[in-house]
Amino acid sequence: MKHRVLVIDDEPGIRQALRQVLEYEGLEVRLAGSGGEAITVYPDVRPHLVFLDVKMAGIDGLETLARLRDLDPEAVVVMISGHATVSTAVEATRRGAFDVLEKPLDTDRLLLTVRNALRHGDLERENAELRDGAGAELMVGASAALTEVRALLQKVAPTGARVLITGENGTGKELVARAIHRGSPRASRPFIELNCAAIPGELIESELFGHVKGSFTGAIADRAGKFEQADGGTLFLDEIGDMSLAAQAKLLRVLQEGLVTRIGGQRPVQVDVRVLAATNKDLHAEIAEGRFREDLLYRLNVVEIEVPPLRDRLTDVPLLVAHFAERLGPSLGVERRFGEEAVRALQRRGWPGNVRELRNAVERLMILAAERTVSADDVERLLPLAPGEQVPDEVPGEQTFEAFKHDAERQFLAQKLREHDWNVSETARALKMPRSNLYKKIERYGLSREHP
Repeated sequence: MKHRVLVIDDEPGIRQALRQVLEYEGLEVRLAGSGGEAITVYPDVRPHLVFLDVKMAGIDGLETLARLRDLDPEAVVVMISGHATVSTAVEATRRGAFDVLEKPLDTDRLLLTVRNALRHGDLERENAELRDGAGAELMVGASAALTEVRALLQKVAPTGARVLITGENGTGKELVARAIHRGSPRASRPFIELNCAAIPGELIESELFGHVKGSFTGAIADRAGKFEQADGGTLFLDEIGDMSLAAQAKLLRVLQEGLVTRIGGQRPVQVDVRVLAATNKDLHAEIAEGRFREDLLYRLNVVEIEVPPLRDRLTDVPLLVAHFAERLGPSLGVERRFGEEAVRALQRRGWPGNVRELRNAVERLMILAAERTVSADDVERLLPLAPGEQVPDEVPGEQTFEAFKHDAERQFLAQKLREHDWNVSETARALKMPRSNLYKKIERYGLSREHP
């Protein structure tokens, strides 16, 4: 992929000099002579990196930076200035600049910054793709349980309602939270996550609300908390059931008033944050034991979404296996398909670790299977049963309507493929189906000429 760079400077000489250096490095360069022109062309260019002059006539660099970040919160912008000061650098960084360079530009420093900035942008995009891909894993399947979750997501995401997401570990509660954020009017704003179980009790308040320098041992500088970081966006509090009672009381007050005061601070800050929370605990039982505040539960639980365990949606296992195999293959450097009996063997497992455990199992099988096609013997050999675990002879819930539909479709496609001597193009044409869709279904159902 050829990276695109947008250079914004009102001095033609600077623009042309930068273009010459950057194009020599194999980059695609676009030029803009003002902030207004840059804002106009940015959506069409969609650059991977922006060089932006601080001092320009009309809209100055800092204002242009703010507007570009409004257009694209992920924009990677390097400021350039002939009069760079500490205050300028601080303000530019506060508004989201990646770095600030002084004129005249040193070529070695310039190229080092380009490499670092592009690497940073590529990593951010890869992480976003992984998060989106992980969100897709939750949506893979056609079971009634999953269909119900999808319906709730579509209803609740566009609203501002607080949502409590419940379910066992590994079911995908974080993925539900991200899906809600992506489907909301806040999608372009930050999604900030805090795992309450991973933060020591004495630090949870600092993480949530921030602190001022000197407020406690180790507070060597002012620090914004998760609420301030999520302003305008979404704050996801994972494992909310593990939060201390003291932090729960302060959280309740923030939810009621929309005001955050840093530890050691005096001035409250107004925040606009949608809070999503998740837990694998029974919060009503926690309330009965005095470990969770009932009034906080009512504040958090405007809408509850229960994410089903995998054992309640075993008809989705074939689709999940095909999905994981397709996604993992390129990164593992292996290409394997899962035979029908192997998929059925996976459907007969209980999966106490849910979708996360299934993904790890698919990865293990792809790495260690004896042949290109993963077999039931591979499943038995490479995925030993836990002590006392029993595997039923039949897939639990196999005779559901969902299972019947999938089996009927599999048999229908196998018959049509045989009729056309396994010519996929001819079969797709006869079925009036895109060839790519037919290939996906062949993979999904583990169909082959030898094992229809």
